[in-house]
Amino acid sequence: MAAGVHGRACDTGRMSEQIVPHGPAAGTPSSGAAAGTRLDRWLGSYAQRTHGMRASEIRALFAVANRPEVVSLAGGMPFLDGLPLDTLSELAARVVTERGLQALQYGSGQGDERLREQILEVMRLQAIDAHPDDVVVTTGSQQALDLVTRVFVDPGDVVVAEAPSYVGALGVFRAYEAEVVHVPLDEHGLVPEALDETLTALAAAGRRVKLIYTIPNFHNPAGVSLSLERRPRVLEIAARHGVLVVEDDPYGLLGFEGEPRPAMRSLDDEGVLYLGSFSKTFAPGYRVGWVVAPHAVREKLVLASESAILCPSSASQIAISTYLATCDWRGQVKSYREMYRERRDATLDALAEHLPDSTWTVPDGGFYTWVRLPDGLDAKDMLPRAVTARVAYVPGTAFYFDGSGADHLRLSFCYPTPERIREGVRRLGAVVAAERELVELFGAGSGPHADRVESPGPDLV
Repeated sequence: MAAGVHGRACDTGRMSEQIVPHGPAAGTPSSGAAAGTRLDRWLGSYAQRTHGMRASEIRALFAVANRPEVVSLAGGMPFLDGLPLDTLSELAARVVTERGLQALQYGSGQGDERLREQILEVMRLQAIDAHPDDVVVTTGSQQALDLVTRVFVDPGDVVVAEAPSYVGALGVFRAYEAEVVHVPLDEHGLVPEALDETLTALAAAGRRVKLIYTIPNFHNPAGVSLSLERRPRVLEIAARHGVLVVEDDPYGLLGFEGEPRPAMRSLDDEGVLYLGSFSKTFAPGYRVGWVVAPHAVREKLVLASESAILCPSSASQIAISTYLATCDWRGQVKSYREMYRERRDATLDALAEHLPDSTWTVPDGGFYTWVRLPDGLDAKDMLPRAVTARVAYVPGTAFYFDGSGADHLRLSFCYPTPERIREGVRRLGAVVAAERELVELFGAGSGPHADRVESPGPDLV
């Protein structure tokens, strides 16, 4: 999914910024900069936290990558062609006909009660036992993450997150002026001993840790899962240090083998905030997610949500609720699992053939594999040449708070067909081979380096 480049045929607003006077009569911002010296008249008026918001320097590349001749292994778009669109069209008409006045009206800040009851049914597949009052419906799980961070994090507080971590979460933490300290992953997920050592060191340094952020199932971007043996250990460590766990689980039902894993929330209903979403198991366009929280926390999340959006979309909630009540949603999830498994297999086979000197994770669910490049190669540096070769990926730098991870890249196998995946990896293999020749001739870092990725945008989910 390529990032969009938004613009106007004639950007008169930008032109006027350069010629508007900056004297007192014009409402000069408090910074007192000289007239005409900057494009943004209100630069001095922004809140301090906005200075941590950085646009990605690679968005233009992803706009190019959105062209049909480019195989994009970058964005995490579900393959919606598998949805029964004719049935969904009938459901949409039914929602308007039978519940139109409710669907088009304001609703509860906590979310539709019927949908919250149905969410419990979905979560039972992962052994979560909750009450509808524990659930807060949000505008995608991204809003749930924003609300949790807003409620708990003050500027300077620490969030402990896996290394690497979801780029959208890092953007939220940065926006609320948190400091992110990474803890390593291995093939079995978050390393408990490293977590314990990190929390102990932070406490000794007088640092205040508010949240442990984790994606335990089919990690984005790493593709690994936290083993069942490690989950109680992680929760014990968090409880001992008095830190709340945020379990972000958009992919939990999309495993390729066996039954869904029990959620961490099923082991601790007071120390875990569980974030779920219909974006990956149904359709992201409805923007319906949720958070499960203890009673007191839930109340604050509802208040924070109401102050931001008044209420989540009634139309989207009722559409999802109707789908869950009248369609074979479990069968749809099964269909997704089979389709994504086929794409995963195509990706791994193509990597073995075309990138034999690289290493990668073997995901047993979800959308992604995490590729380590041969020594001396920089995924961010290589990206322009990859797009020129008509293949796109996300450099590993996007998934670290400090911009490290240049020796890795994320490949997403959810959207392209298996044939397109194989062709995309073939093109990527040729780029990697050419890049290795450059490194052997001129040394590491021989190519033109762009600025490090800071905030790749919402389409790199």
